[in-house]
Amino acid sequence: MAQQILGVVGWSGSGKTTLLEYLVGRLAAAGKTVNVVKHSHHDIIIEPPHKDSARLRQAGAAEVLLASPYRYVITRELRQQAEPALADLLARLSAADLTLVEGYKWEAIAKLEVHRPALGKAAIYPDDAHIVAVASDVPAPADLRAGLVWLDLNQPALVLAWLLAAMQSKLFLKKSEPA
Repeated sequence: MAQQILGVVGWSGSGKTTLLEYLVGRLAAAGKTVNVVKHSHHDIIIEPPHKDSARLRQAGAAEVLLASPYRYVITRELRQQAEPALADLLARLSAADLTLVEGYKWEAIAKLEVHRPALGKAAIYPDDAHIVAVASDVPAPADLRAGLVWLDLNQPALVLAWLLAAMQSKLFLKKSEPA
């Protein structure tokens, strides 16, 4: 199954995670399978250093799969390796109706920008042709690029409606994948 991928980008504090939480919850309630890739610039601590899985990682294991009756997590130690490419991470995920990617601003994937001018940060969409929509708490500017969708961030149900329609039209299929 060809997967649809949508990046969600914006500056820290813009409301990306809040919007994603709403969208994922509604999509899951509608029976859609949704994966999320969340990029972090910080170290990720899955378990405290004294727990078994952390001790095994520290001992030198390349990967540790920690499983319970409720979930599992695979931790891969990169050590001297570079951060994996988004494509490599996406290949590790199970099939889903939609994979949402928070972060990875530089990737050449369809993106939704969450933009709040009150943060004092410049919008990303003027310099990124991969941004297909902007969810903002201000009206669209008069010089909005043709084809760019402007959504009201304060009405997440409208963002969801746009997302569902875009998924239906296969807007987020990677260009190398057949429709």
